[in-house]
This record gives sequence, C-alpha cells and structure tokens, in this order.
Amino acid sequence: MNTKSKIWTIISHEYLSRVKSKGFIIGTILAPLGFLAIIGISVLVTVMSKEDTSKKLAIVDKTNLIGAKIVALDTSKYFITDLPVETLKKQILDGTSDGFFLIPADFMDNGKAEVYTGGGGGIGYVEALENNSEEILIREKLYQLNADPTIIKIVERGVSIDQKKVTIEGEKEDFTQIYAVLGYILGFAIYGLMFAYGAMVMRGVIEEKANRIIEVIASSASPFQIMMGKVLGIGMVGLTQVLFWLLLGGIVLASGGTIASMFITPDPALTQGMAGQSNPNEMINMLNQINISPGIIIGFIYYFLIGYFIYSSLFAAVGSAVDQEQDAAQLQMPITIPIIIPILFITNIMANPDGTLATVLSLIPFFTPILMIVRIAATSVPAWQIILSVVLTIGTFFLCLWVASKIYRVGILMYGKKPSFKDLAKWFIMAK
Repeated sequence: MNTKSKIWTIISHEYLSRVKSKGFIIGTILAPLGFLAIIGISVLVTVMSKEDTSKKLAIVDKTNLIGAKIVALDTSKYFITDLPVETLKKQILDGTSDGFFLIPADFMDNGKAEVYTGGGGGIGYVEALENNSEEILIREKLYQLNADPTIIKIVERGVSIDQKKVTIEGEKEDFTQIYAVLGYILGFAIYGLMFAYGAMVMRGVIEEKANRIIEVIASSASPFQIMMGKVLGIGMVGLTQVLFWLLLGGIVLASGGTIASMFITPDPALTQGMAGQSNPNEMINMLNQINISPGIIIGFIYYFLIGYFIYSSLFAAVGSAVDQEQDAAQLQMPITIPIIIPILFITNIMANPDGTLATVLSLIPFFTPILMIVRIAATSVPAWQIILSVVLTIGTFFLCLWVASKIYRVGILMYGKKPSFKDLAKWFIMAK
C-alpha cells in the first residue's frame, strides 16, 4: 500500500467513525437549532414584554410642566402624585411604592433632578428617565426662548444618516455595521472551532497512545502518515459540520425579514416620535436586503481550515508527548496563547478594519484565521493582502507540520514520563 493509500485509509477511518456517531449528529443538528431557539425566544419575550416594566415611579413635578409630558410618554411606568416627599419615602420603606422622581422648580435652568427608590432594579429606568427628561427639557427650553419653529422641528426630528455604497451597478444600502458584527461572529466561530477540533485531535492521539493502539497502527504506517491522516480526517469532520451550519444560516438569513415581520408590528408612533427612535419597518427592510457575498463564505471556510490545520498539527504533537490529557495542560500553553491573543484585538479590528494595526495583525499567520475574516466581512480588503495572508498561512502550516511531525515521530513511542519543553526540543533534534 503506497503512502497516499495509507493516509486516505486513516482519513476515512477518522472521518466515518466520527460522522456516524450520535454525538456528531446531535451536535451538528441540535447545536445550531438550539442557538436559534435561544435567540428566537429572547426576541419573542422582548416583543411580548415591551409594555412591561418592573418599576412604576411616581413623579413629583415642581415645574408643573415636565412631569405631565413624561407620563404622557409611558403611563405604564410613570404617574403624577401630589403626596409630600416624606410620605413617598415612607411608602418606599413600607414596600408600597417602587420609588419617585423629584423634578425641582429650577429644573428648567440647571437640568438637575433626583430619583428615589429602595435600591436595585438595574439602570435601565434611570437611563430612560434621563433620555425622556432631556428631550422634553430641550424642546420646552426652545419654546420658552421663542426659537425659530424650523430649529425646533430639527431638534425633535434629530439626525438620521443613511450609508450608501457606490458600486458598478449603482448606489446600494451599506450595512457596514451589520457586516462588522457578522465578522465578529465569524471570527469567534473560527476561534471556537480551532479549539474544539484541535483538542479533538489531541485527545484522539492521547487515547490511541494510552491504549497502545498507536503501536499497532505504526507497524503499517509511518508516524507522519498517521498524523496527516488524523489531522485531515478530523478536519473533514469539521468542514462537514461548518458547511451544514452555513447552509442553515443562509436559510435563516434569507427568511430573516419574513420571520421578523411575524413578530414585529410597526408602530406609527415610532415614525413620528422623538429623535433616536427607529421604525421596525426599516429593520425588516434591512434584513431583507442583507446579502452575504460568496467571498465571505469562501474566506470563512478557508481560514477555518487553514487555522485548524496549523493548530491541530501542534495539538497532535502535544498529544503524542503525553500519556494522559491532564499532563497536556502545560504543553498547550504556547499553542493556546496565539489563539487567544487575536480575540483581545477583535473589537479594535471591527472599529477600524482598514487601519495599520488591523492590517499588520491580520497578516501574522497565527492571528490571520480569526482576524482576516473579521476584516473581509467588515470592509473591502485589498487583494494583495488576502493573497499574502494565504501564502503566509500555507507556509506556516507546512512549517508547523514539519516541526510537529518530528516531535510526533518520537513522542508516540515514549511512555511513563511527563515531558518538558526541553524534552520536546530533544525529540525534535533526534527525529530523522
């Protein structure tokens, strides 16, 4: 049997033994469905409870102007009271009142007010009070100053900036922020997948070594063939799972607008309300227009695979060096750190994907799988940078494969000793 046949035999075994397992089937199908269910339930609960409030605050208005307008915004959260402040404080202590909002007589001059509660309840209601009070204060102050009605309308309407993307076909809506978030999700997905499948390779090597199965396999295939077969076979398992998830994600995204319209009923008040409020119709229309380009999908698949190949070869070397998984923790550190570091910069890359920091970090081969897909989703990355990243990552893979195979060749036959980094260096030097 030639080298290719031996490697293919190992690949087939690794692939088929895993895709036929119940764990793979359950994880592949139920994991994304569970994730979608969690999101769907969260959205549904939010929509169904949008009129609900955990606190209802009394408003003591010394201006005889602001309080009534705040109550008019949401009668489920606010009501006017004439009770003395001390009585209201006693009600809070007795548990018969959630709290009260005191608007002093000089509020129109200094914009300062106080809210009294029994504590807790989060910060949401305070932010709502601040936003509502500020908008009303600005409008009323403008009226008092006899400002030009045109200026008052501008303040009430606020500013809305539509992003447009110029293409050969003409102008299109530019969903840069949405695509930046998509890049963030894809980057985290690659991060998790590299860890999960890299650890799977390592555990597989450790189990076979502990059970002495590796010695039987080594009698008919070289250590390099065994490692390559295992890495490629498990990589194909990961690719199968990713392709299924991409297909499912495409279906969900394509029907996102329809699904959203089933739960979101446009409220005319939102289109005529204060500045900063959005129209649900716009969100539904946006979901219908979002289009994930084939370049993003191809990029995600490539950077996942190359990242997996780079790190799984190193994980395989670690697995070959130890007899049990607990002993691998120390040796994994140099591998896990380069995976974690890009996550620390991912928000910076999202904010400025064309900057020098983003460009340099995304071209460091060990960081490229996570950071380059973030940039590709968030902006138009120059072709030369993508090509360079492909060349560098492929070169890094062969370098890691060469180093890992030399350690693997010696490590799979070593038993009874917890190796150190010094031992790994010796194995690398003595391996032919």
